[in-house]
Parts: sequence; C-alpha cells; structure tokens
Amino acid sequence: MTSQSCYHCGQSVPADVSLDVSVGGTLRPMCCLGCQAVARAIVENGLEDYYRTRGALPESPAQAVPEVLDRLALFDHADFQKSFVREMGENEREASLMLEGITCAACIWLNERHAGGLPGVVAVDINYTTRRARVRWDETRIRLSEILAAIAAIGYRAHPYDAGRHEELARRERRDALWRLWVAGLGMMQVMMYAVPVYVAGEGEITADVESLLRWASLLLTLPVVVYSSAPFFRNAWRDLRLRRVGMDVPVALGVGAAFLASVWATWVQSGEVYFDSVTMFVFFLLGGRFLEMNARQKAVSVTEALARLMPAFAHRLANYPDDREFTQVMVGDLPVGAHVLVRPGETIPADGRVVEGNSAADEALLTGESRPVRKTPGDRVTGGSVNTESPLVIRVDRVGEGTRLSAIVRLMERAALEKPRVVELADRIASRFVAALLLVALAAAVAWMVHDPQRALWITVSVLVVTCPCALSLATPIALTVAAGALARDGLLVTRGHAVETLARATHFVFDKTGTLTTGRMTLSDILPLSDLPADQCLALAAALEAGSEHPLAKAIRAAAPSRELPLALDLINEPGQGVEGLVVERRLRIGRPAFVAARVGAPPAAAESWLDASDTVIALADESRWLALFRIADQVRPEAETLIAELRRDGKTVVLLTGDAPAVAETVARRLGIDQVRASATPQDKHECVTELQSRGAVVAMVGDGVNDAPVLALAQISVAMGGGAELARTQADMVLLSENLDHLRRGVRRAGFSLRVIRQNLWWSFAYNFVALPLAIAGYVTPWMAGIGMSASSLLVVLNSLRIQRSEEN
Repeated sequence: MTSQSCYHCGQSVPADVSLDVSVGGTLRPMCCLGCQAVARAIVENGLEDYYRTRGALPESPAQAVPEVLDRLALFDHADFQKSFVREMGENEREASLMLEGITCAACIWLNERHAGGLPGVVAVDINYTTRRARVRWDETRIRLSEILAAIAAIGYRAHPYDAGRHEELARRERRDALWRLWVAGLGMMQVMMYAVPVYVAGEGEITADVESLLRWASLLLTLPVVVYSSAPFFRNAWRDLRLRRVGMDVPVALGVGAAFLASVWATWVQSGEVYFDSVTMFVFFLLGGRFLEMNARQKAVSVTEALARLMPAFAHRLANYPDDREFTQVMVGDLPVGAHVLVRPGETIPADGRVVEGNSAADEALLTGESRPVRKTPGDRVTGGSVNTESPLVIRVDRVGEGTRLSAIVRLMERAALEKPRVVELADRIASRFVAALLLVALAAAVAWMVHDPQRALWITVSVLVVTCPCALSLATPIALTVAAGALARDGLLVTRGHAVETLARATHFVFDKTGTLTTGRMTLSDILPLSDLPADQCLALAAALEAGSEHPLAKAIRAAAPSRELPLALDLINEPGQGVEGLVVERRLRIGRPAFVAARVGAPPAAAESWLDASDTVIALADESRWLALFRIADQVRPEAETLIAELRRDGKTVVLLTGDAPAVAETVARRLGIDQVRASATPQDKHECVTELQSRGAVVAMVGDGVNDAPVLALAQISVAMGGGAELARTQADMVLLSENLDHLRRGVRRAGFSLRVIRQNLWWSFAYNFVALPLAIAGYVTPWMAGIGMSASSLLVVLNSLRIQRSEEN
C-alpha cells in the first residue's frame, strides 16, 4: 500500500513507483511520468516558488499547472499530452479541450474561425452545449501551446479536458450565477420599494426633496446590480466589439448601460425619467432565465459526462498472481497489458480484459443499455467502466487507457457532439446575422421615437435590443441533439456522427444485412458432408486452418468445431470479401467459401451436394485445385426482437430490404419469417453497393444496418448507417451509429426517439422564429417594457431547453 502523495498533484504514489524530482534541493515523490515532466519543467524554468506559494493541492493532475506556466510550452510535452492528445497520423495530433468563457453561438463562431485560421491548424470543432472542443493540428507547423495562446488572446481559456475539472467548473459556474442572481434580486426588491410610492402617489403628494432622495437611493441600490450582476454582459460585449463582431451580449449590454446612464443623468440634473426599477428587474429576470437554462443544459450532457467519469483512478494490482493474493494500489493509467487486477463487489472494472478467477455479474447499463447485470465466469470478456456486482473477480488486463472500449465510446460520442449538422450551421449563420440586423432596427426605432415621443424613445430602444436576442434560435437544435444523443446512448445506441439523429428520423428505406444483424451471428456447425475420399474430420481441420485469421461468424463456427485439433499452417491466404478465402495448406491450394465461389474453380458440384445446396440452410464449401472436398452446414438463430422491429418499421411506412450474401433459399426463409418483402440474396459487396446506390438514385434516404467487414463500404455509402456492437471493427468505425447492446429492440426505440427528436427540433425552430417575429413589432410599437423584454428573452431560451429535455423520456413519446 502507498504511504505518500505526489508532490505535484496530490494523488497517491504507488509503492513500486520511483519518479522523484529535486524541488528546492529536496527530492519530492511524483506519481507518474506526466507529473514528473511538469515538475521538472517548473524547476528548470526557475519557478519553484509555485510550490511554496500555492494554497492547497489541486483536485486533479490537470489542475496542477500554475497560471504562470501558461506562458511555457508544457502543453507540448509528450508525457503531459498523454491523457488528452491522440496521434492521428505521422504529424497530425488531436486534442480534447474544454473552453471557458463561451456564452453564445457567436463565441463558438469566433473561436472556430480564429483558431481554425492559424497556420498548421487542420480543424477546430466546438460544442455549444458541452463547451468541449476538438482541435487537430500539424505539429511540424504549430505547437499546441501556440494554439492555446491564440485562444487566450481573444479572451477565452482552453484547458486539457479533465472530467473532474469539468465538474468543478460547472459547479463554479452555477455558484457565480447564483450569487449574481441573488444580488440582482435583492437590488430589484429594494428599488421597487422606492419606485412603487412614486408610481401610486398623486400629483403633489411627494415633494421634490423626497423624490430626489428616492432617486439617489435607487441609484445606489442599482449600482451593485449593474457593476456586479451585469458584469458578464459588459465584459463579453466589450470583447466582441474589440474584435469587431456582434455577439448576443452586445444588445443586452447596450440596453442595460443606456437605461442606467440615462437614469443617472436624470438623477443628477433632477429632471426626466429614471429606469432603475426596469434595469434591476430586467437584469434579474435575464439572469434567472440563464441560470435555469444553464442547469437544464448541464443536465442534458450528464450522460456523456457520466461515461467520461466511469473509469476509476486506481486499481488493485496482483503483482505476483497466482503465487499470492497480496495487492498494491496503482494508478489505472500505469497498468500494463497482461497485469492481473482484483475487482471487489461494488467496484468498477478498471480496464478491458478477461476473467481468470471468480464468478460474478457486471452492470454494463451505461455502456450497452442492458439493464440486467451480465453473468461473468472465467474466460469471459469484461469491459472497463462496468461495475462488478456480486463477488470478487480476478481479471487479466488486455487493454488500458485510450485502447479500451469505453475510451472508444467516449471518443465517438465526442466526435458526434462536435460535428455540426447542416441545420445547426444554418441556424448559427441566421443568428449571427440577426444580431447585426437587430442593432440597425433598434437604431431606426430610436430615431423614430425621438421624433415622435422622445420620453419613450429610450426604454423602447432598450426593449427592442433585449426582447429579440436570438439565444433561443442558437440553442434550438444543438440542445435537442445533445439530449437525444445522451438518451440514445443510455439505450445502447451510440451516436458517432453529428447528423445521425436527424437522418435516422428521415430514413425511408431500412436495409438489413442478415448474418449477425437480423440473426444472432452465433453460428454453430451442425453437419459435414464429405464429397471426396477425405474423412470429415480432415476436411474440418483444413477448413479451420483456412479460416484461422477471419472474424466472420461462419469462420468462427468452423474454428469452434475444431478447437483442440493441431491445425496445419495456411499460407499465401487471399481473402475475397463476401466470397471466401483461398490459400495453401499442406502443399495443396484450397478454397473455402460460398458454393458459387468454389464452383468457379472446380466446376459444378457433385450430385450428392444438390440436396444440401437446395435446402434453406447456410452452406459453405471446401475444394482443392480439382475437386469438391466437403460441404459444411451452419445453423443460426433469428434474433427474437427482429420481428417486432420489422413490423414497426413497416407500420410506420418504411421500406424494409434484406440484403445478404447468403443463398436465396436461406434469405427467403428468414425474410418470410420476419415479414420482409424485398430480398436480394447472394449479394457481393459490389452488389450491395449497387443496390444502395440504386435506392438512393430513386430518392430514398437509406439506413443500412450491418456488422461485417464486407458491409463497411455500403455502410459508408448509406445516408445513415448502424453497425452492430459486436461486429467487425471496420464496420463500427464506418458507421454513424453503433448498436452497443446488439438488441434490435434498442434500435426500434432509437428510431422512435430520433423521430421524436426531429419533431422537437422543428418545434424549437418554429417557436424561436415565431417569438422573434411577434416580439419585434410589439417592442417597436412600445407595448413591451424592458422588464417584459427580459422575461421574454429568458423564457424563450428556457422553453427551448425544457422542450428538448422531453427527449430524455422513454419511447412513450
């Protein structure tokens, strides 16, 4: 067990780790290479005072970087980058960051344009809802520290993403917002106490001295509201104007500032109207609306953040297993592949691996959507991030860190969150131009009212500036898509592309592969028919040797039937996707695969094979250079939930197509059972490609569902693609969605939820446009006071967020 803490970050130092750094002449322990690298850089740059002056240890390693070090190139250190930078090629790197200071869609636009325009920066994507950013750059042309410095130069701060720090920032954001709201509310109530008597008093009932006193008192009470509560509006507006752009806080700051200064002038000269009550009320309602919207937004991203926090920080390593069961506590990031770890009941499994001892169950609900714990026995795979629920397990680590399935899921979700669908880009463009147009309209209204009724000109202009702020328009789509992606992930349907939810809802044709998709793919060899003098067991050994490197379900069935045999070595293998494999085994050139693929080499099958080939079973054939050797009959089971899925799709007017490489008889049998009318059997990857192209040429929006390597090209071609979670890695990377649970009922619920999400997005957009087009004329006509404008602006944003949160409900929607 460890007895000391890391001098740099405060985390525990594992007993078998020795990474000391000399700080102030004394050797200090470090917990990992990252902390060691940062500490050395601090010392080498003469900044040891950082350790002497810091008030407390940081809560996470990422926080353990003093402000002064922002000027340094520590972010460029390879060890420090381990936790948040990925290699995307020889020179390309991609960092996952979080941004502070984002307040509206215009901030997103500014950061993407500014950082994206730097030489060497390949791509910048920022999510408005989560404040997460993905930056990709060519490290031979620019360093990460230079990109962060460029972001800081325009008034924002970027940090390496850290789940703990992200939660702390969210908590700090809520606390600051609550304080500003409290000050605004208190000021509003006090100012109203002085304003109401003036409103209700009759002519001459309040003397000039008393009215002057009330005005001065109101000014003093409004001052904290403007200086403290409204500070973010002024700060953001000044930043926008300095950068020669118009953000959504510009009209708000103009409105608050103009009304306050006009009131101060009227108080000073003892003449004219004052608007202290309107200013305080407006600020209070605006901050109240933003506070509620912020809470709803943070709730909307809770699923993504929960996934990022699933992996524990420490693990119990059994260093001498199986000789003894003494464990040491180590950081999960330091676990090597092949290590054995002990996971006690209630603890989170720290890495992907296999059970080597113990019988228990794992709760994988957040990873796959499966609500029931999954039984785990020796030999079973376990996934990092799932929770051991019953009894202790000893696990051999296969993959750690970025290589785990959980990390892959989080990366795919981040990619989806950062990609902007076309409808979001359109809304952002409209919103940014709307603000500029709004300022012109407000100026015209001010001039017109100065001519018509100067006394009302100021507050009408303020109302116009505030009431039509397009915050709701900017929020309408991203918040709905974020909520939908989180809800779908909870169901085990992972969204990996930004457009996926919208396109799935618009799909008109659902094209299914058969094996591993509509059927379980867990195939078993049910029979062997020798067609030569070779006995069945020798044919099986040759077939298993040829299929040794294949991940196809049929190949797995062949190998599983001959698990204990010493297989001959297969050389010079040639894989024909969708057809079969050819190779050299025991000095004979063999071919295994579809009967047609084999027949292309050795001609028509013998008569003994005809009954097998005509039956509605999956049959693969084996042949050498001149003759058929054997047929293998493979059994598979239709997924129990497939029938309900197909029936519901058809009831909703969708066209369902079965597109498979299996024989026509096999495909027809499955299609009849599931009620599928359109079947295309014996399809090669090229046939599948042409089929989807043909559907698309007739205007179809195609949703392709598949699992195999041969499905990857057609998955990439379809407008929306869904890969089975247990399918080939290539298929998963090509897909827009991944069905982690492999439960087709979750896909059925996902289709319904996507449809509901699209309806919510449309409702949000209609509401945003309708609100602005109704509010603007009313404000110009003088029917909207500033405090009404504050309520209207906040309420419109809040309504959009609350409407989007309805997507989180189950599929009853």
